[in-house]
Amino acid sequence: MSASVSESALEVAAAVPTEPGRRARPALALAVIAGCNAMIQLDDPIMNIALPGIRADLGLSALAASWVIGAYLLAFGGLLLLGGRAGDILGRRRMFVAGVGLFTAAAAARAAVTGGELLIAVRAVEGAGAAFAAANGFVLMLATFPEGPARKRAIALCTAVGASSTAGGLLLAGALGSVGSWRWLVLLNVPVGLAIVLLAPRVIEETERVRGRFDLRGTLLSATGVGAVVYGLSQAGEHPWSSARVAGPLLAGLALLSLFIGSQRRTDQPIVRLALFKDRDRALAFGSMLVLPGALIGAYFFLSQFFQQHHGWSALAAAFALLPVPLAMAATAAVAPRIERSLGPKLMMAIGATALAVENLWLSHLRYGDAYLTGVLPSLVLLGAGMTFCVVPATVLATSRLRPHELGSAGSVLNAFQAIGGSLCIALLVTASAGYSDFVDTMSAGFTTGSGFAATGLLIALALRPGPTSTARRSWISRLSR
Repeated sequence: MSASVSESALEVAAAVPTEPGRRARPALALAVIAGCNAMIQLDDPIMNIALPGIRADLGLSALAASWVIGAYLLAFGGLLLLGGRAGDILGRRRMFVAGVGLFTAAAAARAAVTGGELLIAVRAVEGAGAAFAAANGFVLMLATFPEGPARKRAIALCTAVGASSTAGGLLLAGALGSVGSWRWLVLLNVPVGLAIVLLAPRVIEETERVRGRFDLRGTLLSATGVGAVVYGLSQAGEHPWSSARVAGPLLAGLALLSLFIGSQRRTDQPIVRLALFKDRDRALAFGSMLVLPGALIGAYFFLSQFFQQHHGWSALAAAFALLPVPLAMAATAAVAPRIERSLGPKLMMAIGATALAVENLWLSHLRYGDAYLTGVLPSLVLLGAGMTFCVVPATVLATSRLRPHELGSAGSVLNAFQAIGGSLCIALLVTASAGYSDFVDTMSAGFTTGSGFAATGLLIALALRPGPTSTARRSWISRLSR
């Protein structure tokens, strides 16, 4: 679709057909979709809190424990594209509710498992449910709000809710890390999931279905290809990149994804519409999702160890120390649509990426004796604000100027890039920081690598096309030039 299409035409194209006798409830729909996003994001800290207790109770080896996390990631990353296509054909609300239901049932079942093998299987089912819920929930949000200010506000709100759920997860990690059974802890998401399953059919309008069929070949190639890449990257933290456990899955996954791209060119009903990548800004926005996690992960990965192991802080104190990151993200997201309207996505992303680079370089010079208030806190606030400055405009660019039948594919690709990007960045961070005897040197190498990810994000931002200059920005530039 051409960028010259009028805003009113785009709003009509993005509108959701309302079912007879039903009234759209966009605010409640957004609350349900944002709640699902928060539930899925909260599950990761919950499992990391529970894992030590799970290992002790079920007698899991280190390898089996890694599969408790890995099985979820493989299913989630591998089935995102299928989840989006299923929503196109069968109805996005239907697949959203089915995904949340499957996720919730698996979350409840994991509390009752008695063996490691069963827990790993349940976690794979949970990942499949999360993939269908995430892919279709995101697209339902895009379809509920027409392109323009309303959609930008919805994206910003979901970003804020996701950040707030991370804050909640951090507090849970501190408060429940050594209290109570892990079986009660893993049930925390179940009431949220049940509420979403009950509310979604009442407040979210079903989207118009696309007539078509499933591309079974493309489904298998994409699921196994993405799954193999995610698995190979997950092994890179413990094994050399040249080892069979890392290089084998990575090469196999890349080969499968190459075959997948070729198959999508030849089929008339692809899972992923390759035409999405013809728009330069959209392709760059997708690419930014591969590198942005690398600027954020180090703070949680390294600082949590720094506070507890090297400063002797409790888990609760470490959780509070990291709270400025999600709180700054949530606060910045509240004003992100206004900032994006004034600065434009290119300048906003460039400022955000610069902030992330500065913050990572700042933390790379952190030493044992540095005070938290002057040595750490400012960088964490900068990190949270910088991430929002990057994520909100990138998401808007990735999902703009699309016809209704393209929303599912775009949302699935965006989620898939985020899943692969998270695995890629943590693998590279761990690799870059390995081999140092002193933890400060380890941390410094990790944050220096994080600044490299941020610098890549800055290059992506600078490659974006300049958008139309807003009235506020013209006034600001005019004042500076006097």
